[in-house]
Amino acid sequence: EVQLVESGGGLVQAGGSLRLSCALSGASVDDYAIGWFRRVPGKESEGISAIDNEGRTYYDPSVTRRFIISRDQAKKTVYLQMNIMKLDDAAVYYCAAALRVSSWYYGDMAYWGEGKLVTVSS
Repeated sequence: EVQLVESGGGLVQAGGSLRLSCALSGASVDDYAIGWFRRVPGKESEGISAIDNEGRTYYDPSVTRRFIISRDQAKKTVYLQMNIMKLDDAAVYYCAAALRVSSWYYGDMAYWGEGKLVTVSS
């Protein structure tokens, strides 16, 4: 069974940086596209970044040039480096896996982590 576990959430000051990790078990990161989503209460989930099984990266315009997605194939972990953080970045962040990166565009992922809270202070 494929499972994803996020880590690294917490409190960060606006303008600061934080890195999230998504550890994959039951499969290889070479087999799946891994996407990061975030959700704020009262709003729809937002897909912010993804990396496909060949390592190509995708970003929502709201995080382009601020967030960086990467992966460590040996550790079966995908990272989201979040820089120049804004108050609007505060959310619960989820990583998710799907066989095709096109699923990320629609939020139609096969497997989801539990999510990690990221709080941004002014």
